[in-house]
Amino acid sequence: MLELYNTATRRQEPFVPADGKVARVYSCGPTVYDFAHIGNLRTFVLNDILCRYLAFNGWEVRQVMNITDVDDKTIAGAISEGLSLSEYTEKYTQYFFEDIEALNIEPAWKYPRATEHIEQMQALVQKLIDKGHAYEVDGNVYFDISSFPNYGKLSGARPEDIDGAGFSRLEGDEYEREEAGDFALWKAAKPDEPSWDSPWGPGRPGWHIECSVMSMEYLSPTLDIHTGAVDLIFPHHENEIAQSEAATGQLFVRFWVHGEHLVVEGEKMSKSLGNFYTLRDLLERGHSPQAIRHQLLTAHYRQQLNFTLEGLEQSERAVQRLNTFIARLPRLPLPEGSSEEAVQLIEEARGNFEQVMDDDLNVPGAMGVVFELIKHVNTLLDASELHEQDRTRVLDFLEDADSVLGLMTEQLEAAKGEPVVDEEIKALVAEREQARKDRDFARADEIRDQLAAQGIILEDTAEGTIWRRK
Repeated sequence: MLELYNTATRRQEPFVPADGKVARVYSCGPTVYDFAHIGNLRTFVLNDILCRYLAFNGWEVRQVMNITDVDDKTIAGAISEGLSLSEYTEKYTQYFFEDIEALNIEPAWKYPRATEHIEQMQALVQKLIDKGHAYEVDGNVYFDISSFPNYGKLSGARPEDIDGAGFSRLEGDEYEREEAGDFALWKAAKPDEPSWDSPWGPGRPGWHIECSVMSMEYLSPTLDIHTGAVDLIFPHHENEIAQSEAATGQLFVRFWVHGEHLVVEGEKMSKSLGNFYTLRDLLERGHSPQAIRHQLLTAHYRQQLNFTLEGLEQSERAVQRLNTFIARLPRLPLPEGSSEEAVQLIEEARGNFEQVMDDDLNVPGAMGVVFELIKHVNTLLDASELHEQDRTRVLDFLEDADSVLGLMTEQLEAAKGEPVVDEEIKALVAEREQARKDRDFARADEIRDQLAAQGIILEDTAEGTIWRRK
């Protein structure tokens, strides 16, 4: 059974959806004021792995990921570029979708935008006022944390210990409030900023109210899982709990799943240090999306990842091993039948894969299971002890594993969909092999270059030359 570490209880617990069928997952999405950096992308890959494995377990997954398209940063960016808020945020929203597609992150069920749910946010704010959990000051509405006795139950923060200046810095607002820790549900409009009419005057929603509204709008008052990076535990997720549970009287989230940060070359990522990377930065350096995804998965999600360019090169070699194996396996002539040793290896791999994934999404362990099986299968191939039915079982296992890992999707589709031979390519490969035997290396190199120009990569193995499309 799948067990997840629950930040709320600080222990690993068995997970089953509340209704036993549909896993309702809310993931804090991007604030679309800039390109996502690799730290953001690590969290989005975690969300992807989680939802893929929930589906692997047979549950229907309804994942909602918000698009924060109104806050201090988006407004400042739009003003600086002389664009409307919608023009500015739409640009970065599309960049976000391009990034997650490149990293083979499966789309969420819903991507609601904050600006499309202003009416629902105002209704929730009014409900909190009516129930005595919020108050208005000069067009601003604040949540009264003293009205919610369980405030701090997720993060451990106590209202009496919250420093007013520190909290304001985290919140990004300087408004007057009755208590230093009370947080904004609705912010009065500033000059030249976008705003919406409300019962409290023109303004815009606070950051925290956005997620509460959109999660309950599309999922339910009680979520099965809420995900995000560890820096969101306080104040964002703490405040989500307070306003949501104060409004509904129900538990807001059953499982909180938080991903740890990454560092780059052992240091905190910073533009001033020159170690701040977006996906586009790494692609421009010649790295493949497949290797970047692999690198983001090399540490357990609750452990800090040291993202290095050397590690990225190692990931390139790792995915090359996967690609080469998947390209090689379908093209080899194998005898009919199966071997008992191969069947046992594949079944053990399947059991081990599920065992490590059930252990709080141990993806590094799961990738290790895949590479270990590939090593054993290569040994059987070298000994001519792999059979036709074994090949099918191996490819079936890799497809199942990749439905979770998302590292081999294109290669597996190509291996299944391509014809085993292409007569023109096959003839050129045969001609090259003969040229090598005749020591006509100039002709052999010429053929290699000719095929490379067509996107065909050759690999010389003990069984002969195999080819694959780039």
